[in-house]
Amino acid sequence: MKKIVLMSVLALGQITPAIAQQQAATMNQGQMSALDSNKDGAVDRSEYEAFMASAFVNLDRNKDGNLTADETKQALNAQQFAATDANGDGKVSRNEFLDRVMADFKTADRSGDGSLK
Repeated sequence: MKKIVLMSVLALGQITPAIAQQQAATMNQGQMSALDSNKDGAVDRSEYEAFMASAFVNLDRNKDGNLTADETKQALNAQQFAATDANGDGKVSRNEFLDRVMADFKTADRSGDGSLK
């Protein structure tokens, strides 16, 4: 099974590459099964992206299409939030969020086959 950072029990997903290296842990079978929507034994890029897009919607409590530091405070510290806020406007857009979590997926996909097993 590949290693991946447990991103606040995978519901929130955002970390910086440095934190990913420091906190790498093996995804347990229950977490893998929850993300493996086609039940092929692996989490592919599209499954992960769909899950994280849904996580974004759940995190966006005020439904304005952006995440604030307050909305993510239980999952991200100030440094992680700032690293995800690519344009520095004090909020994380859906695109910024997905760019970050998909970069994390790519880091975790050490074989480069587009899936986590």
